[in-house]
Amino acid sequence: MEIETSTQNRNGKSPAFFFLLWWLVWGTGQYYAMKDAGVSPVHAGADAGISMLVLAGFSVVILSNMKYYLPGREKYLYVFIVSIALGGLWLLITYIAETNIFKSNPLFLAVFKAGMLFRFAVGFLLLACVTLAGLLRRTAQRQAEDAYYKQETERIAKDAELNKLRLKLQPHFLFNSLNSISALTGTEPEKARLMIQKLAAFLRGTLKKEDEAFISIEEELEQLQLYLDIEKLRFGHRLSVEINCDAELLQLKLPALLLQPVVENAIKFGLYDTIDDVCICISATKAGNALEVTVSNPFDETTSISGTGTGFGLSSTRRRLFLLFGRQDLLQTKKEAGNFITIITIPQRT
Repeated sequence: MEIETSTQNRNGKSPAFFFLLWWLVWGTGQYYAMKDAGVSPVHAGADAGISMLVLAGFSVVILSNMKYYLPGREKYLYVFIVSIALGGLWLLITYIAETNIFKSNPLFLAVFKAGMLFRFAVGFLLLACVTLAGLLRRTAQRQAEDAYYKQETERIAKDAELNKLRLKLQPHFLFNSLNSISALTGTEPEKARLMIQKLAAFLRGTLKKEDEAFISIEEELEQLQLYLDIEKLRFGHRLSVEINCDAELLQLKLPALLLQPVVENAIKFGLYDTIDDVCICISATKAGNALEVTVSNPFDETTSISGTGTGFGLSSTRRRLFLLFGRQDLLQTKKEAGNFITIITIPQRT
């Protein structure tokens, strides 16, 4: 992808337009200077044309060379050396060409030789301006390209980390489900078969949504329900789930597969260390221009295994939200009235 920061993009005029205008002004001035010195209009016009043609050729060489070499700190020395060298070469070429073309016109040759120092000074300044303008333009392009590639590198790294987070989450749930299926195969084959069907449907939905950055909360809850059906088969009557989401919120967007690791975390820390029945509460509300999802599970500090931390599910979700939105405050947790509450805020993109 080509990154453009040229003058043409900014105001509709290309650098060639300004250089052409510049040379036209200098050529016109040179023409009238030679004419005022007594040189015929034809010879004065030919002189201006030859000078500008050679100067334009050197300018093209300078600008083309910058595609392959762009000086760094030594750029001002580069401008000086290039302008001196090409200014002198320009004067030499025009002198050789015009002394051969107009050798029968002693007045023209005398005027030309008398003004050589002035010609060199003007040629030096013109070439210096061309070189400096080309350097500024190429430097701006290089900076834009660097910024673009840096942005692309960061985006690729972010996508890779998001994929890595998803890959870390899936095996944990999959191993637990397969172990449960294995345990049910001998004692309750019908339940094991149903669990396999639910697991296949869940994994199929997961694969379909991996490339979708954002989906509606309605789609997310449908996918989450498949996961909950599997967990209910594992834990039976001990696990119940309450989901509250008003119909007008169902089309609000959130990152695909965001809630499953959070709910898995709630089940793990709410159910694993107790033999009592447990209810996981999931609710969605709108807070300003954001969707707010709350997941609550029973919590007993004296027995809960969450004393060693809040789990990989929450840390990975927090990291994923940061990568997507650039904010660290989108996942909050608190302990309240015997419950561990996770609050996720998803800004809505308009």
